[in-house]
Amino acid sequence: MNQFWQFEPEELFTQLNTRPEGLSTEEAEDRFLSCGPNSLKPPKKGRGIALFLSQFKSPLILILIGAAGLSFFLGARLDASIICTIVLLSGLLGYFQERGALNALEKIFQIVENKTMVRRDGKEFEIPTEEVVPGDIVVLNAGDLVPADCLLFEAKHLFVDEATLTGESIPAEKAPGKVSPDASQHERTNALFFGSMVSSGFGVAIVAGTAKDTLFGEIAQRIRFRPPETAFEIGARKFGFFLMQVTLYLVIAIFAFNVYFQRPVLDSFLFSLALAVGLTPQLLPAIISVNLAHGARKMAAKRVVVKRLASIENFGQMDVLCTDKTGTITEGKPRLEKAVNGIGEKNEKCLFYAYLNAHFQAGYTNPLDKAILDSDDLDVAGWKKVDEIPYDFIRKRLSVVFEHEGKTVLIAKGAVPQMLSVCKEVVVDDHTEPMSPKVQEYFEASCEKGFRTLAVAFGEGEKEENLTLVGFLHFIDPIKEGIAEAVQELKKRGVHLKIITGDHRSIAVHVAKVIGLTHAHLVTGEEIHHASEHGLMKIAREKNLFAEIEPNQKEQLILALRKSGHIVGYLGDGINDVSALHSADVGISVDSGADAAKEASDIVLLNKDLHTLREGVEEGRHTFANTIKYVFMATSANFGNMFSMAGASLFLSFLPLLPKQVLLTNLLTDFPEMAIATDRVDADTVQKPVKWDLPFIRRFMIVFGLLSSIFDYATFAVLLFWLKADPDLFRTGWFVESVMSATLVVLVIRTRHAFFKSLPSRPLTWAILGTAGCVMAIPYLPILNVFGFVPLPTSFFLPLGAILVLYILSAEIVKRLFFRLKK
Repeated sequence: MNQFWQFEPEELFTQLNTRPEGLSTEEAEDRFLSCGPNSLKPPKKGRGIALFLSQFKSPLILILIGAAGLSFFLGARLDASIICTIVLLSGLLGYFQERGALNALEKIFQIVENKTMVRRDGKEFEIPTEEVVPGDIVVLNAGDLVPADCLLFEAKHLFVDEATLTGESIPAEKAPGKVSPDASQHERTNALFFGSMVSSGFGVAIVAGTAKDTLFGEIAQRIRFRPPETAFEIGARKFGFFLMQVTLYLVIAIFAFNVYFQRPVLDSFLFSLALAVGLTPQLLPAIISVNLAHGARKMAAKRVVVKRLASIENFGQMDVLCTDKTGTITEGKPRLEKAVNGIGEKNEKCLFYAYLNAHFQAGYTNPLDKAILDSDDLDVAGWKKVDEIPYDFIRKRLSVVFEHEGKTVLIAKGAVPQMLSVCKEVVVDDHTEPMSPKVQEYFEASCEKGFRTLAVAFGEGEKEENLTLVGFLHFIDPIKEGIAEAVQELKKRGVHLKIITGDHRSIAVHVAKVIGLTHAHLVTGEEIHHASEHGLMKIAREKNLFAEIEPNQKEQLILALRKSGHIVGYLGDGINDVSALHSADVGISVDSGADAAKEASDIVLLNKDLHTLREGVEEGRHTFANTIKYVFMATSANFGNMFSMAGASLFLSFLPLLPKQVLLTNLLTDFPEMAIATDRVDADTVQKPVKWDLPFIRRFMIVFGLLSSIFDYATFAVLLFWLKADPDLFRTGWFVESVMSATLVVLVIRTRHAFFKSLPSRPLTWAILGTAGCVMAIPYLPILNVFGFVPLPTSFFLPLGAILVLYILSAEIVKRLFFRLKK
């Protein structure tokens, strides 16, 4: 990164061969090709050989391949080749699944992208931030993210939040100028840095460096940090580690038994490794990726875009949703109802002064200004803008300074309490009077009627002091149709709504009444300011309506809710929502929101609507429910086989299955598991928040694993005592029963209801039927000798059918008892 802040703008224009009106389109395209995208995102995960090789990074698989290679050189070439072929097929299965998921996600992420206003060819227009290049001229307003490292050459009351770089929460004032090359970060007042955010004001700057050639890029390169794990990621990691531990202990025990009984050491080692590969959750990452990608695609179809996949689980687990009312509860399209003087009488001067302010202000575009400008088409000739004092969240007002008829006039509009604090007089009829309590009384009464109100004032000079109140602007933002039903639907699904608004308490109460929230739970920002940490946790937990709230108090409320054990979602779209979005378990923004808000969020709604959000929550729960189904499958049939292997090793004089047969079993049972992402989910499963419950999964594994082993031992008895099976026939019979039982029990485990009342999805049904048909056919195919199988006698199929039917019925009965006891 060069020390660009040491230069005057003219010097940098020359160095970068640019100009105030911007680059030409051709110049920008050439620079993009040479500099690359303006992005610090990690390189896209490989779609080719890198992704394919990543399927074999498990130490167990690598050891198995090495051992198979050793077996090949010791003469067992056919078996070694078969083992490697099956491992390769398993890898290909995971590769194609993950590649499809990655391709789908890439398309989804393109739906939401940040944009930057640039000057090119002498015109101002928006481009994707990734297309910004050195030498571009960028135009910045409140709420914009700084897209690159830049040198200012125009600024008006510009304040920038640089907390991501300095940790300083107070915005820094910026202005054109020249500073020393050795200036510290806070002394570089003429420079804007990538990753910071415009808090207020207006600026035009030259892009000096992009992506890795920025200060933030250098920090990111050194730190290479990754975001903290979500509850979903922590749960998945703990579950995988738990299964690895159990598998390792059992595999060591099985290997020791086989060596103790003087079976071939290499065969025993290969058998143990194959068993470990088959029974460890090696598919868990692929299953999670496929499930989350499938869920993200379905959520995108419902206009909910997931920016961070792991947040889907937190979205489904969310039990508290905090939101502002504007655009969520209301339409978000206010209209100006009337303009009045300080005591409620119609006043044209109030409307005209508000129109002037809205027409000439160059800061952050907002719907209230649009409503003012749409209300009438007034003649502003004779009014010349001299200066502007932009809106900020402390003053809560915006002022424009004019020259008119030889006088300097300041016109301000903003939140009523902050405006009244700088007003000394009020216009009544055609004269002014000292401020009166009647003004505050009228304001309170208008709020109780549901009006959103702004004050308009003027004064001579350029300072916001000793102003004269012209009057009030009353806006109506209609409540969305069906919003009360949407709130109740969320509540039925275990998500409780809390409204956090900066509006007056009377407006908040009015809205709460309309949608069915009781005003008895109202808390104001002043009460929160005086609350202790313990008191704030109690307030946040018990109350559901918060009014006159400052931006930092939103963050305090969310953190208090999280400390109380809630999973909190926050829906916000403004620059004052950024800290709250960061603090929530699930930050939710909207596509029409400020760039800073979208950047801070995990999920972006293409419609700011509670119905859309409810559908997204349900889809998140669908996704998590299908992931848990895989977990139940892996811990029931697979671990049942593990227990059975351990027992069989104690009394058999031969290996119960050959290593290649174990791996083939694993490959065949993968197919139904891969199709689980498409499965239907029972309606009652998504009615409440869902989460990882490792103790519950552990109990499930023990109960259903032992149940599976009981029927495995029944199969052993039939093979050994009825059919007098030799090793080849024993292995063939158990292979068929093992895969069939593991495949068919999916129908039982996938639902908490009776399996015949809750039907699987079509892809899952075909996967189950295809696997069952394949396993029944294998012993009669020409390749049976390659795998060490022999044809099964017809007398085996009657007891096999009985064992499978009894197993499914027993699993159904045990499932009902198991979930009943959980309640």
